[in-house]
Amino acid sequence: MAANGSSTGSKSSNSGGGKQSGPSAEQVVATFQRMRQEQRSMASKAAELEMDINEHSLVVDTLKEVDPSRKCFRLIGGVLVERTVKEVLPALENNKEQISKIIESINSQMQTKGRELTEYRERYNIRLVGEGEGEEKGQSAAPSRDSEGGGSKSGAGVLVS
Repeated sequence: MAANGSSTGSKSSNSGGGKQSGPSAEQVVATFQRMRQEQRSMASKAAELEMDINEHSLVVDTLKEVDPSRKCFRLIGGVLVERTVKEVLPALENNKEQISKIIESINSQMQTKGRELTEYRERYNIRLVGEGEGEEKGQSAAPSRDSEGGGSKSGAGVLVS
């Protein structure tokens, strides 16, 4: 065990001191990938909620053309309940507004996470595989945003230098 400890210590004497001031390359990569995954999950949730809003809009538009005293059924917590259109329509519009507010919140969180990712990349000089090869720095930001949306080719490898 002592031989391992001394070889590790002599092998990375600078990183031993660097460990106190900063994380190892593996920790940097793991943190970066975790942050990207968080951003991807936020984008996925926002897309899911956008689909919910579209469904709500479709139903609201349909119900506006119907007699307010007409029977309609609504699924609440897995239970199908019978109501009238005039009872359901305000609830649907309220739900739609709440979903819109949640989407706005998620989008602002995604922007914040994007800024954090950019700062983290710059701080630790992180490059994605295939990025920066013959590209200008300003152009290299666009492929990284595409890969954060779920591209698997660029997201497969992360380089830290």
